[in-house]
Amino acid sequence: MAGNSPRIGVLALQGDVREHLAVLRGLGADAHPVRRPYELAAVEGLVLPGGESSVIDKLARAFGLFEPIRTAIADGMPMYGTCAGLILLADRIDGAITGQQTFGGIDARVARNVFGSQTQSFETDLDVPVLGDPPVHAVFIRAPAVVEWGPDAVPLASLSDGRVVAIEQGALLGTAFHPESSGEVRFHERFLDNVHLRRGITAPAL
Repeated sequence: MAGNSPRIGVLALQGDVREHLAVLRGLGADAHPVRRPYELAAVEGLVLPGGESSVIDKLARAFGLFEPIRTAIADGMPMYGTCAGLILLADRIDGAITGQQTFGGIDARVARNVFGSQTQSFETDLDVPVLGDPPVHAVFIRAPAVVEWGPDAVPLASLSDGRVVAIEQGALLGTAFHPESSGEVRFHERFLDNVHLRRGITAPAL
């Protein structure tokens, strides 16, 4: 691995961690699981995988990662959340269990499990103008949807019924679906572009 490859973390408390690591490594990133604050401190960007958002929230607090991740977001670290990861990046949740919190950062309200149970999972093709052609083949598994967003948050894709399923705000990117499950890498590329952009901004002058 080239020394200039971005060091990327995948939050490895629960969910489809290996799939994200594989995609990131395939794109040339130096990708590692993150379970402890010192591992978070060593990366330039973080992926929040799918899973169960309330469980990831509890485990993040148990492992001492909750506040460090919130601080990293406030400091501008690029992050990409899929499914549960999108919920964790939203400032507000519909359907949260008692005491559930998010890391926040995207001025949006996200509803949990709006498409039903795992048996009601589905796949569809989405037009995502910022990614160009071809359409994104999206896999939805107990997926959330964005139901409200503020002026700084930018919807990137929506279903035919208008429900928003991809959104970004600054260096934060979230999708309600699982690109890592369908061979789609363009969202990960967009996330890595944010990492390279931040690296360029924060790199010391020579």
